[in-house]
Amino acid sequence: MANLKEIRNRIVSISSTMQITSAMKMVSAAKLRKAQNAVTQIRPYTSKLKEILSNLTANLDGIDGVYSAPREVKNVLIVSVTSNRGLCGGFNNNVIKTVKRLALKEYKDARVTVLSIGKKSNDAFKNTEWGIKGTLLPRHAENIWDELTFENSSDIAQVLMEQYADMHQDKIILVYNQFKNAAVQEVITEQFLPVLPPSNNDENTNAVDYIFEPNKEFILEELIPKSLKTQLFKALLDSQASEHGARMTAMHKATDNAKELQDDLKLVYNKARQAAITNEILEIVAGAEALDG
Repeated sequence: MANLKEIRNRIVSISSTMQITSAMKMVSAAKLRKAQNAVTQIRPYTSKLKEILSNLTANLDGIDGVYSAPREVKNVLIVSVTSNRGLCGGFNNNVIKTVKRLALKEYKDARVTVLSIGKKSNDAFKNTEWGIKGTLLPRHAENIWDELTFENSSDIAQVLMEQYADMHQDKIILVYNQFKNAAVQEVITEQFLPVLPPSNNDENTNAVDYIFEPNKEFILEELIPKSLKTQLFKALLDSQASEHGARMTAMHKATDNAKELQDDLKLVYNKARQAAITNEILEIVAGAEALDG
C-alpha cells in the first residue's frame, strides 16, 4: 500500500485536474449556446434555398452547367472538417476514420486528395499519400476557426468551385459532424460537387406557379454558387457547434470520473491512516507491557 504522502499528493493532483475539466466544461457550454444559435438561424435559410432550387429544377429536363455536368470520377477531393483542439472525445477521430474509409474503399480507384479544415485532420493526413501536393488548394484552412464568418467560408468554397470548374477535381465530398444536441453528433458524408438535382418528394413543392425574370436558367446559374457557399458555411457551423457539445460532454464525464477517483483515494487514504494509527497504538501498548514485565 502506498504511503500517506503519495496518496495525499495524488488527491491534490486529481483535485486540480477536476477544477480544470470543470472550467473547460463551463467554457464549452457558454460557447455552445452561441454556436447552437448560429446553426438554428441558418437552417431555415438553407431549407428555403433548397426549396427554391427544387422549384426551379422541377420542370427542367436536367441541370446543365459547369457545376453539375456529369463526368468520369478520376480525382476526388475530400474536405475533412475537424477542430484545432482536442479533449472532445471521439469528435475528431470519427471524421478521420470516415475519411480514411472513403479513401481506401469507396474511392480506391480514384486519385484522392484530402483538404483539412482543422489542425487535427491536417496532422493526420499531411504526411500521407492523400496530403495536398502541388495544387492551388489552401494549405492553412484551419485558420478559419480563428474567425468563422460567411466571407471566410465563401473564400474556401470559391476555391473548391474553381477546382471543379477547371477539371482539377471530378468530385468533392464534405465530411463533418452534424449537430444534433449537446450529447449527440453525427458524422455526415455530403456531396458538394457536382450538384445533384434536388429530389422532389414533397407533392406541394411545385404547387405555386412563380413568374421568373429573366428566366429559370439564369436564376439557377446565380443560385447554385450561393447555395454551395451556404452549404459549406452551414457544415462549418454544424462542426463548430458539435465540437463544443462534444467537449462539454467529454469534460463533464472527465469531471465525474475525477470525482469518483478522488473519493476512492480518500477512502484508501483513510484506511491507510487508520492502519498507521492502529500500528502506533499497538507499538505503544507492547512497549508499555514490556516495561511492566
